[in-house]
Amino acid sequence: MTIHDRAFGRYYEDFEPGDIYRHWPGKTITESDDHLFCMITMNHHPLHTNAYFAENETVHKKNVVVGNLVYSLVLGMSVPDVSGSCIANLEVESLIHRFPTFHGDTIYAETRVLDKAESKSKNDRGVVTVETKAFNQRGEEVCYFRRKLMVWKSDFAPKRKRPYGDGVWEA
Repeated sequence: MTIHDRAFGRYYEDFEPGDIYRHWPGKTITESDDHLFCMITMNHHPLHTNAYFAENETVHKKNVVVGNLVYSLVLGMSVPDVSGSCIANLEVESLIHRFPTFHGDTIYAETRVLDKAESKSKNDRGVVTVETKAFNQRGEEVCYFRRKLMVWKSDFAPKRKRPYGDGVWEA
């Protein structure tokens, strides 16, 4: 019998500058997703929540998904591949929305490793710099951000535990 633990994030040694992670799956952003995010974050701009306003008083003539939802979604999409084992997200150096996202658009994302450096103060970690691009179903790059994260070295990372024993499949 083989037990397969799903990798969730990476350790410092796993990152190599130039590597690209293609995140899966994509996500279609619905009107409900956008409205809920807007209400939770207190962004009541009618561009995002009022179809009549959007059709009559905006450049695109339809609702635009709030940019922070797109960013948050794409950041979340990268977690299993990039930051799921990290200690902390340290910095977002840049965030650019290149094209608008509309209700019904499906977002996909990829992350590229730019740099990594061992911590100068603690030997159990390092800092990794990555950039992430998000694309819609038309191949338009809708969002770009560059960030730094603090990552465990594999020998120092806390071991993942479960609140039950290993014998759950014993007959």
